[in-house]
Amino acid sequence: MGLAPVRALRRFRLIVMRAWALCILAVCFAEPAQAGSCVAQSGRDSVPLVELYSAKNCAGCARAELWLSELKAHRPEPVLAVVLPMDDRDMGGEPKARPSRKLTVLQRMALIYRPYVVLQGHEFPGWNTDAFDAALARIHARPAGVRLRLEIVSLSGERIEVAAAADSQAALYLAAYGIGLGSVPLVLEWQGPFAVYSGAQVRRTLSIPPGVARNNSGVLAFARDRRTAEVLQALRLPTC
Repeated sequence: MGLAPVRALRRFRLIVMRAWALCILAVCFAEPAQAGSCVAQSGRDSVPLVELYSAKNCAGCARAELWLSELKAHRPEPVLAVVLPMDDRDMGGEPKARPSRKLTVLQRMALIYRPYVVLQGHEFPGWNTDAFDAALARIHARPAGVRLRLEIVSLSGERIEVAAAADSQAALYLAAYGIGLGSVPLVLEWQGPFAVYSGAQVRRTLSIPPGVARNNSGVLAFARDRRTAEVLQALRLPTC
């Protein structure tokens, strides 16, 4: 082989190597930009978490769902309200024949005879009284026990990949939600608890409730004290 063909081969290999290097650099710089485009961080103030465990065939559940949908109408302070249905519902609110998932204890109890309202991790039977408003005021008056960060890494089909972090030790819960009737997030189940602490990150793939449009979905998170089970902070991140 002459000297000219050898030099041509070397030039060809150099061009190929440079092309691969440019591709790798493009991927490295594109991924963080895409991942960081859908992020939410909680502030210093506490956001109350209100969970309604409900079912279509229980006495009082329809009234409780209406109450929850109107909860934020006249409140300047933020409140994170969610519905956890016993039955598998489509986004029109209609239940399907039988649940296709494992139910929590509170979801099974809601099936029996009444709705269950949970405030900051503890049941609150007087949810439709002045005592509930007073409890919300006390929560808003104290600083949050932890700060949360949520990031939607990717969204494909009925799944959301999320990264979550906290600035102090806590038990973290995550869920994907869909918006149903009354503009209240509907959650099929919470995933967790995940142990988090300052500097650690939890990364999970969550299933969106069936029949949810991409622009009506998102991710919820709350952190609770591992000793008292008290909710320390709650955060919501709609899909971007």
